[in-house]
Amino acid sequence: MPWSGWWLTGGGIIGGLLLIWIALVVALWTHKPDDLRVREALRLLPDLIRMLRRLAVDPDVPRGVRVRLWLLLGYLLLPIDLVPDFIPVLGCVDDAVVVALALRSITRRAGAATLERHWPGTPAGLAAIRALAGIPP
Repeated sequence: MPWSGWWLTGGGIIGGLLLIWIALVVALWTHKPDDLRVREALRLLPDLIRMLRRLAVDPDVPRGVRVRLWLLLGYLLLPIDLVPDFIPVLGCVDDAVVVALALRSITRRAGAATLERHWPGTPAGLAAIRALAGIPP
């Protein structure tokens, strides 16, 4: 009978993880950005990638910011996501939410001046990135 305790514990852990994952999917669905903001962010993607690369290699940027950038890159390169990409809408939204949260953290820690110094695009593009990250102009 000792195996029944292990099965119960394993089932409880798997059930708990499943409930957490479902809560995450519901939170992503209710807080997903509107299509206009996602399209706007996709147009800015090349400039955003250049800025993130510049921030990652700049020795004047705090180490914590560079670590967050490398962790973000690792998350985006991994084939495993919080929500699989084949699920309509939510598959891409989880990546957008993770990028927005990382951008918010990075820009608050690095500072507005550093962000402006490394931004390769237009001022309107920088304003859009600030809006996507939830940072006031």
